[in-house]
Amino acid sequence: MPEVPAEERPVARVILKPHQEDRLLAGHVWVFSNEIREVLAEAEPKPGDLALVVTAGGQELGLAFYHPNSLIAARMLTRSPKEPIDVGFFVRRLREAMAYREKVCPGETAYRLCFGESDGLPGLVVDRYGSALVVQVLSAGIERRLDLVAAALEELLKPKGIYLKNDHRARQLEGLPLECRTLSGAVPERTPIVEGGLRFLAPLGEGQKTGHYFDQRDNRAFLRPYFEGRSVLDLYCYTGGFAVNAAKAGAKSVLAIDSSGPALTIARENAKLNGVEGAVSFDEGDAEKILESFAALQQPFKPDFIVLDPPSLVPAKKHLPKAIRLYAKLNGLALKALPRGGLLATATCSHHVSREDFVKMLRAAQARAQRAVRLVALRGQSADHPVLLAMPETEYLHFALLEVL
Repeated sequence: MPEVPAEERPVARVILKPHQEDRLLAGHVWVFSNEIREVLAEAEPKPGDLALVVTAGGQELGLAFYHPNSLIAARMLTRSPKEPIDVGFFVRRLREAMAYREKVCPGETAYRLCFGESDGLPGLVVDRYGSALVVQVLSAGIERRLDLVAAALEELLKPKGIYLKNDHRARQLEGLPLECRTLSGAVPERTPIVEGGLRFLAPLGEGQKTGHYFDQRDNRAFLRPYFEGRSVLDLYCYTGGFAVNAAKAGAKSVLAIDSSGPALTIARENAKLNGVEGAVSFDEGDAEKILESFAALQQPFKPDFIVLDPPSLVPAKKHLPKAIRLYAKLNGLALKALPRGGLLATATCSHHVSREDFVKMLRAAQARAQRAVRLVALRGQSADHPVLLAMPETEYLHFALLEVL
């Protein structure tokens, strides 16, 4: 890792083409490579170098991480060209992020502490699991200043351990290696957390994302009143977040399905932790194939509530049309499997799928199923994953509750 001084000043000037500053002035924080006229520096800039972003007319817009080989060529850090980028900078930004989470997740000790660009730290994700932290680094700028980030986290939280979960494919776009390792202290493979009064084991090492799907926290709580008395089919259940909430909220029965045996092992433990092991059945299988059999009414279990929370099906924008067709197929099958009065809670989790795309997909699914459907609610990611209004890329999770009429 290249050495970064304790207090840093820009080593390059990134000069934009004429009229390319409007989006930045409106609040977006990315500069794309085709928006840059020239880069001035004494030596060739390296990925992650600090740069001053300047308009074609000479107006200084602020400091950014610069990457000469990435489509996202600059990621804005601060609008103040004179602000030093040092450990104090990261302490201030992370303290602000913590204060926001204390408002939107009062009393909780497990949540997304930092959501990259939305918290003014582009490419940095920090999830808090009580006294353990899981960090994902998605930009070369943060990668080179990881020591400063770690020092800031130690000062603010004094965690027992920090784990690096750097296996996201976005790192490859920045020329960064994939790796998972303990950064400091000791981090358990699984750690207990409390979410909305329920207890869960989160797999920090081998789990998906950073271990727990914090982005569905608010939606799980929102669905609780709708679960009562229902027969719930939870597809792509992972470690049982929706299934356990359903059982605790008074669902008549719950069948939860996932293709991952290790995830289901933890899901069963989570059901037991909350005293609902007798109310939830967990099965391993391919959710798409199983959903087809439910739509054909070939299963003995007759759900009147389906939770459909598939993984991201859009690794890149070029895959969007194919993914939309698959989402429409899955949701059409789910709607077909439900009786009149049945409910479908469904989601997508790719920033390539806009809210408009999501709603259009649901209309296509309704047409495929040939069912009349009411939109009960249209929601998004949990509040600890804040959306930067000027930056649609930060809004990646769309969620709907539908009722079959």
